[in-house]
Amino acid sequence: MSAHVLVVYYSATGSVHRLAKAVTEGAESAGAEVRLRRVAELAPAEAIDANPDWAAHRQETESTVEVVELADLEWADGYAFGTPTRYGAPAAQLKQFIDTAGGLWQAGKLSDKPVTTFVSSAEQHGGQESTILSLNNVFYHWGAVIVPLGYTDDIVYAAGGNPYGTSWPAGFPSNAPDEVTLDCARFQGARLARFATLLAADRAQASAVQG
Repeated sequence: MSAHVLVVYYSATGSVHRLAKAVTEGAESAGAEVRLRRVAELAPAEAIDANPDWAAHRQETESTVEVVELADLEWADGYAFGTPTRYGAPAAQLKQFIDTAGGLWQAGKLSDKPVTTFVSSAEQHGGQESTILSLNNVFYHWGAVIVPLGYTDDIVYAAGGNPYGTSWPAGFPSNAPDEVTLDCARFQGARLARFATLLAADRAQASAVQG
């Protein structure tokens, strides 16, 4: 069977967007059907317009990438979440969407599904690992199965060696992720798709037995 994978992200100036596209490519290469979605922007227009890169990226993606809906969460067999770091925590835009998923959580629609996370920050030690760990707290509550990168492939070392998830130090002003980091994100997407396929098949078998 073909697993359904949702790649959902927030990106201000484009680094996380590019990582999200690479994760999507990786999951598709492993046979998954993938939805790439962005969360809604919450920042005021004056803040966005004050940063030309932010304004340009918003204009680039607002008509090309759909905004995520709760139905996408229910549809998916596995999740990849991407965010820039904000003081060592995920961006408010992504967290706001996650906070609306309480009904799905209570109905058991989010449990037993694999989830993985990728991030970007200005500096290498700008809270990348703590941001991923912060998001993992959500997934513990969901009853999801966390799928880290681990040290499972040489590409992880080449891309900076973060076993928690693909991480890009974008600098300031922001620089686009290099090809090594994008390859790591593709590996992470393929790894997620593999677990999504296995767990989806197990859930389908369990449902058939119960039915």
